[in-house]
Amino acid sequence: MSLTKKILIALALGVIVGIGLSFSSPDLFHGVNKYALEPVGQIFLNLIMMIVVPIVFVSIVLGTAGLGDPAKLGRIGMQTIVFYLVTTAIALSIGLGVGYLLEPGKAGVFDTSNADYSAESPPPIMETLVNIIPSNPLEAMTSGDMLQIIAFAIFIGVALAVLGEKTAGIYRLFEQANDILIFLVNGIMRTAPYGAFALIASAIGDAGLDALGSMFMYMVAVILSLIIHGAVTYSLAIKGIGKASPLKFYKEFFPAMSVAFSTSSSSATLPVSMKMAQERLGVKKSISSFVQPLGATINMDGTAIMQAVATVFIAQVYAISLGFNDILMIILTATLASIGTAGVPGVGLIMLSMVLKQIGLPVEGIALIIGVDRLLDMLRTSLNITGDATCAYIISEHDKRIESKKSKSKI
Repeated sequence: MSLTKKILIALALGVIVGIGLSFSSPDLFHGVNKYALEPVGQIFLNLIMMIVVPIVFVSIVLGTAGLGDPAKLGRIGMQTIVFYLVTTAIALSIGLGVGYLLEPGKAGVFDTSNADYSAESPPPIMETLVNIIPSNPLEAMTSGDMLQIIAFAIFIGVALAVLGEKTAGIYRLFEQANDILIFLVNGIMRTAPYGAFALIASAIGDAGLDALGSMFMYMVAVILSLIIHGAVTYSLAIKGIGKASPLKFYKEFFPAMSVAFSTSSSSATLPVSMKMAQERLGVKKSISSFVQPLGATINMDGTAIMQAVATVFIAQVYAISLGFNDILMIILTATLASIGTAGVPGVGLIMLSMVLKQIGLPVEGIALIIGVDRLLDMLRTSLNITGDATCAYIISEHDKRIESKKSKSKI
């Protein structure tokens, strides 16, 4: 049986067990969760997180060195950032449109008297940009600061590319390290069905059907927006720019999407998503190694959709009308915040609190959506990493066409 089928079966069984546990007594759920589901899920997460920093660092060094020409690196970097910003703005627009269409937060339906949420303050965007350059690369690696790790790896990669034969031995060492990490990824993926089962069963059992029922329309609005963005925006990019079949793309990339669904972490899924992109989708290793780690840090289309729908939902709950200027401010603030808050824990809710403050909505409204946020986080993480792979794929295909034209012109 293929790994994809095993993960699908595990997810289905996890949903069934989670629903069953939600009907059981709290003592039974806490016992099963504490002594079975949580340990298995946490072991799986730890196995993946164990190799995230090494694989990001090694992959970006090899990817940057493989691109060779610093001008080419700059061109690909610009294409990547533009793609991420444009798709984030589109995702926000879709979320706002669906939110207004379905009206998930009609005034008077929800009790806001006990709603309470303490918003964390994100770092200023200029501070985030300045801190991209690590003062201590080793500290950045131990703390898992992805932007700083990416920056340091790019510097090393550029140096290897410029020095060429002088550092051939070091480059070979990085290639051997990459082989070791890919071997570990292959081994860890064998445990993915068990981890996926435990994580989804725990999440659904913990949320409970009562929370799901009361927030049903909000969940429908978020899920519908995610589906539209994946089925329309990414499919058009894959078909129009990548010149490929979207159905084939999703089929080949599905194992990474399922891991993202169960872990709710773009960073944790990164080793798997890079493996799927390179081996199944044929993305050039040098481009995948640069574009996908960067996307896992700053590209958050799924999170942007949640913010858009949640903003409309909270405005409707509190019977506060949003004007055209407010809509534009939501799109602008959330798009810029996706880079400004990169790498901050709980980034989705922090970004949402920024948006709510910017347009004068009560931040306490976030308390209404926290109960189902964990389940929706699974879906939006799957969309996030799909966007990263889409960007890597279309840039890789474009680069292949450029190289093909150059080779033909020489002939």
